[in-house]
Amino acid sequence: MDCILGLLKVRIKRGINLAVRDSRASDPYVVINVGEQKLKTRFLKKDCNPEWNEELTLSIKDVKTPIHLAVYDKDTFSGDDRMGEADIDLKPYVQCLQMGLSKLPNGCKVKRIQPDRTNGLVEESSCVWQDGNFIQEMILRLRNVESGEVVVEIEWIDVPGCKGLSGIQL
Repeated sequence: MDCILGLLKVRIKRGINLAVRDSRASDPYVVINVGEQKLKTRFLKKDCNPEWNEELTLSIKDVKTPIHLAVYDKDTFSGDDRMGEADIDLKPYVQCLQMGLSKLPNGCKVKRIQPDRTNGLVEESSCVWQDGNFIQEMILRLRNVESGEVVVEIEWIDVPGCKGLSGIQL
């Protein structure tokens, strides 16, 4: 445990206009991974606009390593089909955490991240103070696919006895 910085809750909320991989729909699920860790959501039958609302927790060793997210179509008799991918860049969120702010009113936006060609954001994303912690919700445009977006939210969890984020250079 001494080599991790902390935990990151990744809430996989929903998919928007995901690609059709079966006859009329898809059976999508999401896989996230960073380093050796790989976690996935359940699959939802015949739904191109799925509502997963699942929380996956990763242990973070390096905030410069992006979290890779991939969407697949579950197939029973053949390999699962890829339905696009995206990366979650932690650096803007970590910069927000390193400001050392606390006791803000719920809903207070502290940092805005503009979409660009490298971060995959569909629209502006904000770091928001909520119930004693910063969260960042983002809509990620999937790459390598004809259509699809995934709505995710991240939240940092400090772990007693771990290094934490103080002193981390971005």
